[in-house]
Amino acid sequence: MMKKLFQYNWMVRDEWFMICEKLSREELTKTRTGGMESILRTLFHIIDAEISWARAILGKDDVLPAESDYTSIQDLRKLSEQYREDVIHAVSRKGPDLVKPDWMDQTFPKEDILRHILAHEIHHMGQLSVWAREIGIEPVSANVISRPQEKAAKKQHL
Repeated sequence: MMKKLFQYNWMVRDEWFMICEKLSREELTKTRTGGMESILRTLFHIIDAEISWARAILGKDDVLPAESDYTSIQDLRKLSEQYREDVIHAVSRKGPDLVKPDWMDQTFPKEDILRHILAHEIHHMGQLSVWAREIGIEPVSANVISRPQEKAAKKQHL
């Protein structure tokens, strides 16, 4: 089930990338109420958090990409794809059951971290939906049931 939810998040993220590629730089970086305060920063934050938690599960150092290096949707798409294999391995990895991220003193069950990654992205996609409506754009559908999961599984190698 976890794999299918990651596939869902990646499909939704890719659809947001397609929508956002049509927006002006001004619209992408405009300061907004709530969340990470802009569309571009929110997308960066989603990807950065996913990478950090996945690498923690794998016992790898956090890469800490500099937000200032990602100034376009194309840049964010590349970042998302660059570390996708780490996320795939983290989702598929057997053990260890407890994970201690570099940036925290606590340990967490791997399954809790995976659920957190999923919920975190869904939460922020909701914020993007609110902002899209505010600027007159139809947001990406949140429907899980009618998405072609098989196509996503082939594309994402899960």
